[in-house]
Amino acid sequence: MPVPVPRQRTGSPVTAGPVAAAPAPAGPVAVDPVPESALGPVPASAVDPVSESAGGGDLTLLVIEDDPTGTFTVPELLGAAGTRVRIRTARNLTEAERLLTDDIHCILVDLALPGSARDRAEGDDLAVLRHVLRIAPKHAVLALAADADSERAAEAVRVGAQDFLHRDELDGRVLSRAIRYAVERKRADSAQVKLAESRLRAQENARLERGLLPTPLLQGSDLRFAARYRPGRSRALLGGDFYDTVRTPDGTVHAMIGDVCGHGPDEAALGVELRIAWRALTFAGMCGDELLSTLQQVLEHERESDEIFATLCTVDIAPDGRRAGLCLAGHPSPLVVRKGRPAQLLPYESGGPALGLLPRARWPRRQVDLGAAWSLMMYTDGLIEGRITPGGDRLGQDGMVDMVNRQLAAGLSGEALLEAAVAEVREMNGGDLTDDVAVLLLDRHRAHG
Repeated sequence: MPVPVPRQRTGSPVTAGPVAAAPAPAGPVAVDPVPESALGPVPASAVDPVSESAGGGDLTLLVIEDDPTGTFTVPELLGAAGTRVRIRTARNLTEAERLLTDDIHCILVDLALPGSARDRAEGDDLAVLRHVLRIAPKHAVLALAADADSERAAEAVRVGAQDFLHRDELDGRVLSRAIRYAVERKRADSAQVKLAESRLRAQENARLERGLLPTPLLQGSDLRFAARYRPGRSRALLGGDFYDTVRTPDGTVHAMIGDVCGHGPDEAALGVELRIAWRALTFAGMCGDELLSTLQQVLEHERESDEIFATLCTVDIAPDGRRAGLCLAGHPSPLVVRKGRPAQLLPYESGGPALGLLPRARWPRRQVDLGAAWSLMMYTDGLIEGRITPGGDRLGQDGMVDMVNRQLAAGLSGEALLEAAVAEVREMNGGDLTDDVAVLLLDRHRAHG
């Protein structure tokens, strides 16, 4: 197989003329005569031309030059390993853009190609190369320079080309090796860029999700706060469960926990919206039925589907810490532990429906006596719906109460109690829980007046 014999350019660049040597017919583009079947089918869905060459297969080179002496006189050449390099040529950037398809693996750009009048006026000797890099960001690019133009060739690599070749040193073996190297280097560079972008996105998402988790506002309160949060979706920090706790200027401590149906990113975003709305409405003086009715309006405006709903439990604890108002919107009732007594569920018979189910629903507020010293645990259904037997039985609220009483008898409280509860539920389930889990604990141990 003959190889291209390089010839030094002696005159000024020519803007028109045949692409191949004299025997070849004149025309704007040298058409590749090799049948497509010689290389095998090219996937129509290919979007990264470099990746297809990673296995050492045949390659296609697009040469952009206007050398009237015909540097590239053959449609293909053989590499050292017997791989075939097909050659397509274009005299200018317009023709190159038309020939730049996904089956092109590498582009060889002649740095002697004249740029536009504006580029020449601005003294940009690499304007043509920059243009090729813009229109072919996924292709490997080689720069072709005269032997005396080493500095310009090195600058081409700094601009973005994978490598450069000197015209006087060019032969078939050198060209084939340079193309293979350029393609592999582009593939490695692209992989590094994608990896860096993936890591950056993961870091940004983690920072965003951490920022969306609530910070309790309990300054001035004698209550102790603890929480555990575990999203159900893999590698996420935030799910459809949400919670918050704030103390208003009158000394009342307000706590809430909720669950948007589903546990994907859309549900997580909706949960954050509802939490922020709850905090704003609470500081505005709303509570009970008025607050829940307003939150339902927020949900109806923000949800993507009429089938989306959210359960919610709100508790407002009086400044003296002995009494609380409880509202349930389709949510499991909190668990309370009073001093000297086992854990038990607060009354839940008078709760209302989940938010988003009934347009004119009402949520009665029930008064609850807590006593002088107590612990109040609020949770989402992810904690009680884990499996506890191979047959599929779930923990349920009664099972959760028994579990918490065992842990209390073992002397656990606060953060340690929540950690042990979540860990035991996961262990009984035989692994990670599929649903989001949020648990909130408020403790009051000092008796007042």
